[in-house]
Order: sequence, then C-alpha cells, then structure tokens
Amino acid sequence: MWLQMSLLCLSCLTQTQQAQDRASLRRSNDHTGRCHYSFTVPSPEESSCSGGSMKPEMDGVSSRLTLLEALVTRLLAGEDGGAGTGARAKAKGEEEVQEAYSQVTRERNQLQQDKELLSRQVQELQRRLAELSQEAETLSQRPCQQTHTSGAKQRENRPASDPAYDLGNGAYEEMKAEVTEVPASQLIPEGSPNFTGCGELQSVGDPVLHKKADSITGKYGVWLQDPEPQGPNYNNKTVWCIDTVGKDVRQVFAYEDMDQLSQGFPMKVLVLPEPMESTGATMYRGSLYYQRKRSRSLIRYNLTSERLASRLELPHAGFHGQHPYSWGGYTDIDLAADEQGLWAIYSTNTAKGAIVISKLDPESLEVKRSWETNIRKNTVANAFIVCGRLYTVGSYTAPNTTINYVFDTATGMGRAVSVPFKNKYHYNSMVDYNHAQRKLFAWDNFHMVTYDIRLGTASNSSS
Repeated sequence: MWLQMSLLCLSCLTQTQQAQDRASLRRSNDHTGRCHYSFTVPSPEESSCSGGSMKPEMDGVSSRLTLLEALVTRLLAGEDGGAGTGARAKAKGEEEVQEAYSQVTRERNQLQQDKELLSRQVQELQRRLAELSQEAETLSQRPCQQTHTSGAKQRENRPASDPAYDLGNGAYEEMKAEVTEVPASQLIPEGSPNFTGCGELQSVGDPVLHKKADSITGKYGVWLQDPEPQGPNYNNKTVWCIDTVGKDVRQVFAYEDMDQLSQGFPMKVLVLPEPMESTGATMYRGSLYYQRKRSRSLIRYNLTSERLASRLELPHAGFHGQHPYSWGGYTDIDLAADEQGLWAIYSTNTAKGAIVISKLDPESLEVKRSWETNIRKNTVANAFIVCGRLYTVGSYTAPNTTINYVFDTATGMGRAVSVPFKNKYHYNSMVDYNHAQRKLFAWDNFHMVTYDIRLGTASNSSS
C-alpha cells in the first residue's frame, strides 16, 4: 500500500511542479524496520482527496503492477526452464562420460587378456628354448666313443709302423666328412632305367594338414613355398600365405618355416602394390606372380626388393568370371610353375571356354607359346602342371574325386585319366605344384594341406 501511495504522490508531484516549494519529504520505518521515503505535495485545486477522485490513478497503478508481476513470473519461469534444460544437458553429458568410461574399461580388459595370452606364449617359448639349450649342452658333453672305438679297432689291424696311427710322430690327422644335399635327379642320369625325374602322374597321396585358417577370410586362399628361391632374405623353407576373401586383397604373410606357420606368427607382412584376383597366384624364382583384380593383367612382384617388377596383359584371356573353374571365385587365370618354367592356365572367347595353356617368360611375362585343349575350363574344379603336362581335378567338394584329364604340351595331345584325389574338407579352392618338393599344395575349406605325388611313365607306373 505504501508503494501505491508513494507512486500516486509522485504523479501528483509531476503535475504540480509549480508547487515544489511547498513539497515535503518524510522518512520513517515500517513495522519490519525497513526505511521508507514519502513525498507529500498539496493539490493546487483540490481541498481533499476523495475516494472517487483517486480511483483512476489507483486503477492505473494496479494495472501496471499486475503487468510487472506477470513479467516477473514469466522471467522466473524462463529461469526455471533454463535450469531444467541445463540439468538435462548435464545428465546427458554424464551418460556420455559413463559410456566412454565403460568403453575404455572394456578395451583395457581386452588388452589385459591379450597381454596375458602373449605372456603365456612367451613363457612357453622360453621353456622350450631352455629345454633345447639343456639338450644341446648334454649332447656337447657326450663323448664320441664310437669314433674312438672304431679308430682303436683300425689301429689293432694296422702294423705298428703305420704313420697314420703313430700318435707319437705327429703324423695323425683328424678326418672330417662334409655332406652336401644333391637332388636325386642329378644323381641318376636321364638315360638310366631307374631315372626318377619327370614323368606322368601315377598317384596322389592323402592330404597332410599343416595349418587351419582361424578367420572367415581364410575360407579360401593361396599358400606356397618357392621351389627356386633367390635373394638373401628368403629360402625354400619360407612359407607364403594370402587370404583371398575380400574386396582388396594385398597382404602377403611370410613365415620362416612350417613350424612358424603352425604357430600363426608371421615374420613379415608384405603389401602388394596392386590388388590380387582370386587364388591363381604362384611362386617362382624369388617372385610372386598373380593376376590383377578385375583385369587380364599379370604382375610379377619381386619379393626381395618388394617392388612391382613386370606387368603385362595376357592376350584375349577371360577375366572376372568369364571363364572360371567350376567353383567360381573369379578363377579365370591360374598361374603355375614346374620343372620347365612358368605357365598360365586360362581360356578365351576364341577357344569357346576350352582351357588354353601358355608358356610365359618369367621375366617379361610375354607369351612364348600356347596350346588349346579340348576340355572346358568351367567343367573342372582346378588344374595344375607337372613336367609340362596339364592335369585337371574333377570336383572341388566330393571327398573322393579324380584327376580326370591330362594334356601333354610335348605332344600336343590330351586324354582322359583317372587318378584318385581327396578333398578331405569338401571345398578345395587352390591346387599348385612344387617341383622341388614334388608335392601339391592345396587350400581346402580353411585348411592348408599338401599331397605327395608319384611320377612314372605311361607304360610303367613305378617311379
């Protein structure tokens, strides 16, 4: 009420500025002790302030106070809404922080598990190393009694004047034997009736498992050993693996030997400059030969320099599903190496899908000579070349199938054969021949296997 009266008096003061000399100021405390200032101005016209004459001013002040209260209420409501929005944002932020913390915790736990696994593997390797070291030390301390006994017996059968066994005259010399590995084909001349070199395929042994791929990308792929390695970094024991499932196949995994392959720890990973198509790659003389993705281009990749060494299109060759093997997989171009060199197995539109064999220059990839067979490529599961002869596999899924056709590039003639062949794991997507080991390398439904083979003559099955 005091505010209303003060405002009213202030309005009267404005209207009667000429009477300012008679205005009075009063200061007093209310019942709560709060200080108030009151201005009093006498009206120049009215002798008394009747209730009727004050009503318009009171109504105006009341309406303005009502408007002020509404504005204050809206302002307070806005502040409450802002506080609610801030609270929601804070809660959301806390949820995000909690989620991030949970993610970090999960990753930390996974890393801890990986660390423990690696620790166990390291401990196992250290244990095996300790066992090998102890065994080596035991062997080094073992006396060579057999050699000494043999020498003593020989001395008993020799005259005492033999200088070779007269230890007192200093004429005794220690003899050492040096062993050098020589391929059997070099020990027996080709003209010998017991020659075991090139011949016609007589039999294929049971598959021997070396490694099972442990991811979905290992459904089918390529794995090889170079029959004629070159360069200081790798040898004929080095194992090369390529998982060919994926849109951009470029990684080549190198393992020191079969043991390291079985353990699953590559010694090196190479990245190809161009992506690979399917499972038709091969190894030969220090290079990886493969077909570039979605093209008929052949690529030679040098394993030592890790560079692209040669590139050339295979003339008229079908690619990317035009003339594949029966299992598909864009296996239009299949490269192979044998005792006679580098080969390409493919087809063309001119050949109407029949298998074409081309002998390639291993350096330039140029075609040196070609042969056209009379068996369609999409009717066989796979093919490989041994001693200049093409062999085809009848099925890639049947557990017991056959090698059903042979074509001899020396005579230009082909014929049906029936050599038993096993697809133990029911999806054989790659077969390649290693002439140094006289084995077939195959990738059968995640499983990397080898087959021993036996060669002979067409008239005599013995090798």
